[in-house]
Amino acid sequence: MFRSFRKVHQFFIDEIIPSGTILNQQYQVVDILGSGSYGMVYQCNDIYTSERKVVKQLRPSKRKNKKEIQLFNDEKSLIQKLNHPNMPRYVEAFTEEGNYYYVMSLINGMNLEEAIFSQLKTFDEKESLQFVSKLLELVDYLHMKDIYHLDLRIPNIILKDDEPYLIDFGLAKISNADSRKDNKEDMMLQDYYDLGDILLYLLYTTYPSKKKKARPWTEELSLKKETVYLLKRLLRIHTPYTNINEISVDIQAAIVANG
Repeated sequence: MFRSFRKVHQFFIDEIIPSGTILNQQYQVVDILGSGSYGMVYQCNDIYTSERKVVKQLRPSKRKNKKEIQLFNDEKSLIQKLNHPNMPRYVEAFTEEGNYYYVMSLINGMNLEEAIFSQLKTFDEKESLQFVSKLLELVDYLHMKDIYHLDLRIPNIILKDDEPYLIDFGLAKISNADSRKDNKEDMMLQDYYDLGDILLYLLYTTYPSKKKKARPWTEELSLKKETVYLLKRLLRIHTPYTNINEISVDIQAAIVANG
């Protein structure tokens, strides 16, 4: 009952900002890019520079909830720590009419989910490994800053010039001196597992699904033993990886095995 009431409340309170609306006397709304449990994301035009930007808004229905405001501010603080060409760049934050916003650079491109399912883009085994190797470099950058994405999925990867770009840090966490060691390891392993899941997605783009009965990927996919070994460790079927260097060595070995 309460959940139904909350959804109805959100429906009426969380209205999409109309196209053409100008926020903070600078950002003209072009379109909504998406929405999550606590945020709504818009593509905007900076009327002073003519550059396209991304403006994220805390849902109006959440703006009186201290916990939700803190989550929004935590994400904003995390984005401020990023300084990588393949990740969003923080611009500024502002409040307007009681609503909370922050602004990021826009990464033009198609997300990997759309590329695979709408554009029917495929990756053979070697291409899949090479792509995940590039993605691993982005994860390494984050982990070096004690940042864990925790939501590495194909909708959160932008494909631009065949390069991966990471977006959507809404679930990401920053580890600090007060964080428990086992919690940090769990977050690290989650990112590794997600890399394995993405690799499987890519490998299946060239799989001709003719069998009526689903089988495990170990039976369905014909892969080099090096790729199988890599996947089993990423997915924790065998001993999990303990650091990114180990993963990198095994990815390169699998790439070499694929000629």
